[in-house]
Amino acid sequence: MTTPELASLFCQDVATLQKLGLRIVVVHGGGPMINAMLEKVGVESRFEGGMRVSTEEVVDVAAMVLSGSVNKNISSGISQAGGRALGLSGRDDALLQCEKLWGGSGDDKIDLGNVGQVKVVNTDLINQLLDAGISPVIAPIGMGCKGQEDESVVYNINADVAAGRIAGELKAARVLFLTDIAGVLDKEMKLLKSLSCDDIDNLIGDETITGGMIPKVTYATDAVKLGVQGAFITDGRVPHALLNEILAGGEDGLGSGEGGTVVTL
Repeated sequence: MTTPELASLFCQDVATLQKLGLRIVVVHGGGPMINAMLEKVGVESRFEGGMRVSTEEVVDVAAMVLSGSVNKNISSGISQAGGRALGLSGRDDALLQCEKLWGGSGDDKIDLGNVGQVKVVNTDLINQLLDAGISPVIAPIGMGCKGQEDESVVYNINADVAAGRIAGELKAARVLFLTDIAGVLDKEMKLLKSLSCDDIDNLIGDETITGGMIPKVTYATDAVKLGVQGAFITDGRVPHALLNEILAGGEDGLGSGEGGTVVTL
């Protein structure tokens, strides 16, 4: 959602899908807004493997931006479009409980600071809201797991990590990851319309998939392995991208085939 117009159309799509009887959960990021605020307050940050290294100062800014203006703009936008939505962060009612996430692999671990890996999702809260006809709009700011030493720690969670885990725990029919490119691209920058989990492992291995796309595809594969029927990495620059991909694809429910990449087992 790179423009206010696209954001408005997204909110309209959520309201429309609600009226059609679909249960929609929204998990959002806000990288550009976080970057702007970090620059404004003079806090430096960097990325490792597509993840933002999150000092306490960075998390404070991320929480302020994500749980504040970004979250409320989306939830109010859905309401203004005729739907029902409630903005939450992962700290509300212990919605997203995390462990510290380390970057790298093997002996080459990278300390990402207070970046969280979601371990527990309060699906009862989400389902209660969905049963009431309300779409939860979730900012990916979490807490430590209940009863652990880090319970009071505030964790910054990659939005794709949070969305994939929430979808998996809910056994959702579909999960869509909106991005600002056409989808997963090959080395000739051509769209790969359909990928299996094994395909994705191979594409990461040969460095066709790099940077910020790695978390998206990794947690798309995790979601389908947890029972989600299909994961879509969708071009959010396309007007009504959400509506197009949810309603297209016929009985197979595999999207339009034109707006991004479908990930299946």
